[in-house]
Amino acid sequence: MADQPIIKLHDGNMMPQLGLGVWQASVDEARSAAVTALDVGYRSIDTAAIYKNEEGIGQALRETDVARDDIFITTKLWNDDQLNAEKALEASLKKLQLDTVDLYLMHWPCPEKDTFVAAWQAMIKLQQQGLTKSIGVCNFNEPHLKRLLDETGVSPVINQVELHPMLQQRTLHSWNAMHHIQTESWSPLAQGGEGVFDQEIIKRLAQKYGKTPAQIVIRWHLDSGLVVIPKSVTPSRIKENFEVFDFRLEKTEVSEITSLDRNNRLGPDPESFN
Repeated sequence: MADQPIIKLHDGNMMPQLGLGVWQASVDEARSAAVTALDVGYRSIDTAAIYKNEEGIGQALRETDVARDDIFITTKLWNDDQLNAEKALEASLKKLQLDTVDLYLMHWPCPEKDTFVAAWQAMIKLQQQGLTKSIGVCNFNEPHLKRLLDETGVSPVINQVELHPMLQQRTLHSWNAMHHIQTESWSPLAQGGEGVFDQEIIKRLAQKYGKTPAQIVIRWHLDSGLVVIPKSVTPSRIKENFEVFDFRLEKTEVSEITSLDRNNRLGPDPESFN
């Protein structure tokens, strides 16, 4: 992992700043994408129980020549299993053919259910048992995070949220940073939508650096201190998304892209998604 930026989490564990996402990929697509990514140089793969492709990631880990200790595997606790976290993680580990994952995330707070604190307490125990090295959350807003901290005293290492140039969640990002919670971007390219790649600043920087618009946006995430997991099952795109370590954006260019924020959410609202 020496040729790519590594983030140190507040529990002392390390993770690559750039990883592969496999949302909406079939088992075979996830297997193939992960094998390709590991061959290219990726060392972080992000899956989830609800993606129903953990088996594909497990198969890829058996096929690759990369040592398990050099690969950072993330999976997630689905909403229906918040009161059944231990069995849920055991099921994920069986599909992944692993004894432990590097990061286990609670997928959504589901505030109406009001079980996320109990789920977090169970995840703390799973970490203590060694079934996951680190624990974190996805899609948590500040009030949800405050409850975890107030009621358990244990802070997530990661808060993975929808974040792209058109939805930057800067207030939440800042709050996370103040509490030593690393912000991670899902849907970092706005799923190729929201006109992100058509923005003049993105096109101008792509021309300046001899890069694609997607590479410029990924570099913006990296230069903004975010962990980023672009999803692709296309080998050429997987390779392209990783070829972002030979340049950096200037601070003024990062700021120009930051000015694109429109608060345009593509996914569900964490306050109402249950």
